[in-house]
Amino acid sequence: MPDLAALADEHLTAAHAAPHGRSAHLVVHDGVLRQTVIALTAGTSLDEHNAPPAASLQVLRGRVNLTAAGRAEEMRAGGLRMIPKERHGLTALEDAVVLLTAVND
Repeated sequence: MPDLAALADEHLTAAHAAPHGRSAHLVVHDGVLRQTVIALTAGTSLDEHNAPPAASLQVLRGRVNLTAAGRAEEMRAGGLRMIPKERHGLTALEDAVVLLTAVND
């Protein structure tokens, strides 16, 4: 099993080198279950997109805003929450790394 701290370091470094300030790595793919490490540099966003049937977001490093339905919820390192069922987006308030767990049908 991969070391999440090492993956966070690796992908945050890659995000700084990437033109769009992002780097991602699929950690687990087992049938409908997927876990992805996503690194974002400060100010980088993932535009609003549709939600999978079930998902959670855990912040491994930094701070992010999870946006949905005109609301924004700040999440800090250590925070964990369900992803809203409606369209949502993510913005890094500072350099950040998150673990997205999703179940897709």
